[in-house]
Amino acid sequence: MAETILRLEKIRKELGLSKAIRQTIIPNLSLEIMAGEFVAITGPSGSGKSTLLYIMGGLDKPTSGTVWLDGEAITEKNETEMNHIRNEKIGFIYQFHFLLPEFNAVENVSMPMMINGRRTKKEIRERAMKLLDMVDMQNKYTNKPSQLSGGQQQRVAIARALANEPKVLLGDEPTGNLDSRSANNVYQLFDRLNRELNQTVIVVTHDEEFANRAGRRIHLVDGQIESDRPLRTMAEPLSGS
Repeated sequence: MAETILRLEKIRKELGLSKAIRQTIIPNLSLEIMAGEFVAITGPSGSGKSTLLYIMGGLDKPTSGTVWLDGEAITEKNETEMNHIRNEKIGFIYQFHFLLPEFNAVENVSMPMMINGRRTKKEIRERAMKLLDMVDMQNKYTNKPSQLSGGQQQRVAIARALANEPKVLLGDEPTGNLDSRSANNVYQLFDRLNRELNQTVIVVTHDEEFANRAGRRIHLVDGQIESDRPLRTMAEPLSGS
């Protein structure tokens, strides 16, 4: 039986537009994600998708409610504590890869491990190359971001997100800046990571094809879950993959 890796209880998020006016982004949301799930979060613009993802990853705090990650309540952690938790347990992938332009692929993937400080320089380099191999970037170790295509840059970003063996991989529109071929390659990579490594993956996306190829789809409207349905079992591969 899979364990709960992420739990949100009675999450409310408000934004103060002025002293007198507050806007409710998420009114009252509770949710559980099991270890090994591949979840797509969809919804119209302004539905609270990205806000929810950032609350899951501790990049934003709810106005009220509690988030548990790997059995630990993270909502009241301070920024120093959250930086440690994010480095240890969460991998982030954004629409724009945010690779450091002055460093090559191996060096970019090495960064989270260098911050973490648990591995020697030799171990860091070996793991960085292994991760680049995993995302089919074995011939691009020394390439800088400017020497890579958009799809290749995103693959390096995914390898970097996996550097410290995160409990949860979070993606905010990770294919939103890619052409259809590169986007499909990223779909396949997420699916392979999920199936072969049992990596928990949670992705916010506007892409209907991506959403329907995940294992579970959560659809938000006005910050509330309108639907939450399984699309396949955790062990079931994508058709055609």
